[in-house]
Amino acid sequence: MIRIGSHVSTRHGYRKAAEYAAHIGGNAFQYFPKNPRAIGVKAFDAADAGKCASWCAERGIVSIAHGPYAVNPAAGGDSAEPMAACTLNDLEIAEACGSLGVVVHFGHYKGADPLQGYKNAISWINDVLSRWRGKALILLENQAGDRGPMGTTPEELAQIRSLVDEPDKVGFCLDSCHLFASGEWQPERWEAFSERAAAVGFWGGVKAVHLNDSRFGSGSLKDRHAPIGEGYIGESGLRDLFATPELGGVPFVLETPAGADGTHGEQVALARRWLEETGEAVR
Repeated sequence: MIRIGSHVSTRHGYRKAAEYAAHIGGNAFQYFPKNPRAIGVKAFDAADAGKCASWCAERGIVSIAHGPYAVNPAAGGDSAEPMAACTLNDLEIAEACGSLGVVVHFGHYKGADPLQGYKNAISWINDVLSRWRGKALILLENQAGDRGPMGTTPEELAQIRSLVDEPDKVGFCLDSCHLFASGEWQPERWEAFSERAAAVGFWGGVKAVHLNDSRFGSGSLKDRHAPIGEGYIGESGLRDLFATPELGGVPFVLETPAGADGTHGEQVALARRWLEETGEAVR
């Protein structure tokens, strides 16, 4: 099944966010459970979240939540507990909305020993999941390399997942722009990346894709999203991504600039057409 949509606002509530996602042609969407610019805990409307879950379940619509940008699993120190409480709150909201999980950036470490950053990430994930009993997953997102090389490779993500206490509670959200900007995905060489990812068991953990073109070239280390087909990845590169058999049924969610009408409707329709055509071509 093709699942495609975009990031949508929750300004009018979770149920309305789902309705809007469907209104612009999507059967998948992403949302911020709360303010994405701050670390904190939100008292949310459980009734509204429940209506979102039931409305989506009736229509076969899937969703993912995206945690605050400041959550940094690799940081450690005094910030670890506030970030854990924040993510637990996000998981509660995601669970109530019927979402697959919460997207969390892999994180970065400012110290001299990168190994400590990886240890911090494992410890932080273990702490969060030791207190979580729901079905919603932590979805680790690959990074563009703009803050250093940590979290850019499928090997790293797969290794971290294998080392946490409860790997079944951890999945991945693959960001296409980040993957390209980091240089892990090089032009005309999608198959090389795909084979690397398969060799370490990465594909089995991918639960969602951020479908973004890139305003800059491969290896630029610049996290700047472009509308699909208008960046350096382009239609050809995105069709290579769509042809990856392990991504069948995985939701693709746009985080690109909106179109001239202020919505992602045209890009959702375009992505759906490319997905359908690519699927027919590889069958």
